[in-house]
Amino acid sequence: MLSYRHAFHAGNHADVLKHLLLIQASQYLGQKEKPYWVIDTHAGAGLYSLNSGYATQLKEYESGIGKLWGRQDLPPELAEYVDLVRAVNPNGKLLFYPGSPWLALQTLRPQDRLRLFELHSSDSKILHENFNDKTGFASHETGHAHRVSITTTNGFDALKALLPPPPRRALVLIDPSYETRDDYSNVIAALKEGLTRFPSGTYAIWYPQLSRQEARQLPEKLKRLPAENWLHVALTVHTPSYDGIGMHGSGMFIINPPWTLHKTLTEIMPYLVKVLGQDSGAGFILEQEMR
Repeated sequence: MLSYRHAFHAGNHADVLKHLLLIQASQYLGQKEKPYWVIDTHAGAGLYSLNSGYATQLKEYESGIGKLWGRQDLPPELAEYVDLVRAVNPNGKLLFYPGSPWLALQTLRPQDRLRLFELHSSDSKILHENFNDKTGFASHETGHAHRVSITTTNGFDALKALLPPPPRRALVLIDPSYETRDDYSNVIAALKEGLTRFPSGTYAIWYPQLSRQEARQLPEKLKRLPAENWLHVALTVHTPSYDGIGMHGSGMFIINPPWTLHKTLTEIMPYLVKVLGQDSGAGFILEQEMR
């Protein structure tokens, strides 16, 4: 199904959690001199307008990045994330939200590479335009062209050909829309194969908190994968609706996470619950297994 457009949800509470962890995980890999890749299996359009088009219909950014925008008490890691969002809003007004491709690019060094995959033809076209050397929003990034590769294809299928990557170091971000039940099974299948081909890779899997059975079962299925080290964090922003419709939170499951991440999230998650929580049902989960 290709009806999903992330622009409807750009900058919401799920993006805050996902992009915060993307930045932390990528920067951690960059602490070693050896190059690494960031592979984004469902890259989207790369940049989203918040005052026109799809984002104005639901205005989900108002309960996500909008809640952090004017605060002066942000923990350092959250402040760093918000500063990167400010970089595409130079006039100080929150008019644009950068997707994972642009945020990942900001963490890379000249020797690192970004591999982007987007199956939706419209979003893929916009993604190509946004990363155009001369006219795109990333055109000011010196020498980024040789570091970024964009392919219009199914990211799940692309992983089979990419892993293991040449530098044998990579962060793989997997965040499908979960519009269909197949996405849940595809995530598990892709990770099983990925861990066989590239067991040392860092895999960051985003998932929605929904009432549907597949969403509720996914974290436990992820824990049963053949991975020795993992971290699971979830942010619930409100009590599930009585009719079971809609997303009440989201989670990230990271295989081979940065060893510093658990401590960082211990400090950040209570803050996010306080600022992004909408009722007494707000809360968080933070757990890990390290062998």
